[in-house]
Amino acid sequence: MLVDVSRLVTAYYADVPDSSVQEQRVAFGTSGHRGSAFASTFNQNHVLAISQALCDYRKQQGIGGPLFLGIDTHALSVPASASALEVLAANGVEVMLADGDEYTPTPVISHAILAYNRGRDTGLADGIVITPSHNPPDNGGFKYNPPNGGPADDDVTGWIEARANTFLERRLHGVKRIAYERALRASTTHRHDYLNAYVSDLGTVLDMDAIRGANIKIGVDPLGGAGVHYWGPIAERYGLNLPVVNDGVDPTFRFVTVDWDGRIRMDPSSSYAMQSLIDLKDRFDIAFGCDTDHDRHGIVTRNAGLLPPNHYLSVAIFYLFRHRPKWSEGAAVGKTVVSSLMIDRVTAQLGRKLYEVPVGFKWFVEGLLNGLLAFGGEESAGATFIRLDGGVWTTDKDGIVPALLAAEITARTGRDPGEIYRELARDFNEPVYDRVEAPATPQQKQMLAGLSPQQVLSAELGGEKIQSVLTRAPGNCAPIGGLKVITKIGWFAARPSGTENIYKIYAESLRGADHLHRILTEARAIIGAALAAPRQHSEIATSANVKEKP
Repeated sequence: MLVDVSRLVTAYYADVPDSSVQEQRVAFGTSGHRGSAFASTFNQNHVLAISQALCDYRKQQGIGGPLFLGIDTHALSVPASASALEVLAANGVEVMLADGDEYTPTPVISHAILAYNRGRDTGLADGIVITPSHNPPDNGGFKYNPPNGGPADDDVTGWIEARANTFLERRLHGVKRIAYERALRASTTHRHDYLNAYVSDLGTVLDMDAIRGANIKIGVDPLGGAGVHYWGPIAERYGLNLPVVNDGVDPTFRFVTVDWDGRIRMDPSSSYAMQSLIDLKDRFDIAFGCDTDHDRHGIVTRNAGLLPPNHYLSVAIFYLFRHRPKWSEGAAVGKTVVSSLMIDRVTAQLGRKLYEVPVGFKWFVEGLLNGLLAFGGEESAGATFIRLDGGVWTTDKDGIVPALLAAEITARTGRDPGEIYRELARDFNEPVYDRVEAPATPQQKQMLAGLSPQQVLSAELGGEKIQSVLTRAPGNCAPIGGLKVITKIGWFAARPSGTENIYKIYAESLRGADHLHRILTEARAIIGAALAAPRQHSEIATSANVKEKP
């Protein structure tokens, strides 16, 4: 099962993608371009082309500040960062590499960009993270964060993607590049202490004194990811009882228990991948893990084990808005359309506004920057929130801070997040939630992303009348990239993955597990019929009273 790292790296350099094959072209999904060197979907030519396209984009936009470059622990990240630096240096870009070639989590890059740009109007910084997030060990990835610090939006990635594919078609003609050793010695290549800049600032977003004062025992499993060397300095600086249960780094990730499908995937929201830490839960008051680029969290409690992401997001929102007195009363809660109704109910009880957006953290960036959002979270265990004083912390997902928040919650309330969620479930009619995945070809994914409400031919879901079918998010009216079907007591949403050849069905019921199973079964049938139905006959759906919600 373990990836042959030498073969993988050889394929990265030796295999040349065919730009006439759609699957081998540059494609930015929800979190950048991802792929495997074995499949000719993430090779040196991809990185060279994307890097030159990014240099051209920076020049067009007048982005003249430093570029913060970080990498995770995947086998392809080091060679890809070398390829990127060769192009960046050749184009005269000021590049900030980590001291000691340290791995650098995604939120740390976002934090660095925002810190540099604070108070500036010109000469702004941006960043790159070489990571495929929690994807399997044979994958590589390339993410771009513009000067707002968050994931680039569709307009930006679309421009870079098109430009990069032009370079692939031209066999890299027009790509500027110098030798790696020369790029390292270039006057534009600098070193930056990412680790201490980030760690020393944690006290502005979390109550580290409370965690230290309670002397709770905290366990952390970095899952061999980019934050592996951050946890020790965090514990030392803030005096925390925080042992790291596994500090190993191995590009095969042989120490990670296999995921639901038998593949190695460093997903902290998966009870399969987190089994090693779950087995140790009784040794700690609270424990947590993060994915490979440390932008996702997984919270493990003694009684509940690994909390489903929706459960912890609900608890985090419930706690934060009651323990952050300096936060603006008008700051809203951000969630995605596929997140739990429990978040809606907690937010309503708190008297806060709910801002519901499509999947993708890019939709929270502007709100976090301008103070309209205090919290943004996704059902896939990605979240961030603002500082204690209400200022912006990061505009990308931060796995470290929500993980440490679980320790703050435990320290200040005397109850872990699992216990608090049980109280929320008691106070509200607890919804039952699930997400299932199935293989999908690129063509099927494209069809699913383009479905219209009129293609839903059913009038009922789970025995209840369908109230609405959404293809746009209520918060910002942006396309969902799929659809969401809603009844009075349940819903499902279907959308293609932005990074893998699968599609996802999310569902929730207020009537229990059996009803949820019925919704999921009917959802598959509804999607299958919608994909099979000719568009010209879609007006039949009007008899089902299916309407697009404004």
